[in-house]
Amino acid sequence: MPPLRIALLQSSGRLGDVAENLKELDEAAERAARGGAGLLVTSEMFLTGYALDLADVPSYAETRDGMSARAIGEIARRHGLAVLYGYPERDAETGAVFNSAQLVGPEGTALANYRKTHLFGCFEQDAFTPGDTPVVQAEYAGLRIGIMICYDVEFPENVRAHALAGTDLLLVPTAQMHPFQFVAEQLVPVRAFESQMYIAYVNRTGPEGEFEFVGLSCLASPDGTTRTRAGRGQEMVLGDVDPERLVASRENNPYLRDRRPGLYASLI
Repeated sequence: MPPLRIALLQSSGRLGDVAENLKELDEAAERAARGGAGLLVTSEMFLTGYALDLADVPSYAETRDGMSARAIGEIARRHGLAVLYGYPERDAETGAVFNSAQLVGPEGTALANYRKTHLFGCFEQDAFTPGDTPVVQAEYAGLRIGIMICYDVEFPENVRAHALAGTDLLLVPTAQMHPFQFVAEQLVPVRAFESQMYIAYVNRTGPEGEFEFVGLSCLASPDGTTRTRAGRGQEMVLGDVDPERLVASRENNPYLRDRRPGLYASLI
């Protein structure tokens, strides 16, 4: 099976301007496709921006099949690649608002939608309802792809649950801010190694409202290496998810085989 090239779009877009962010996504998808990518991953809340006024969040929220989802489906079809984007989601039945990420396939159809389960800080806890499904997956390009959002990946139990469910590539759109850059630099590669998977961690960058996002997006590999790493500014980087490297790493690393679940009952 050939490697899957993925594009990590490290950008904060334009706060509150959905039309401009869709335009940027379209342009990034074109560049990614030219670079041979089969998957483009954006940052957390890329569609609208992260630092929205609390009172405005519900008005920006869309259903998972709303107007922006259809526009992104058309972008994916036009450029022939899958797209993972972050957005505020309004539940069509209850009206609850979630911090979500949706994976759209190259045919323009939704493959998976994930709602952030661990909300970080007062803004998120006041603005959003926490999701209650920790493992969301989709099959794409011969890989089992999972989705988390930012703070979720900092809980080892979360990532291990994906490992036990067979996730090969974990997509993590992120709004990682100063002074927590050690998460991107150190914690994410460790998560990839200890749970034997690829992790694509895609951050926002620069000042936005009261936040200062640190960039440093990366594709971490199960063998403990970082396959690609962005700097602090706006950019798009490419990296390959190699199924053969994944198989070899899992054969050589005994972490998952040597677990003794009976000893860990107290953790749950």
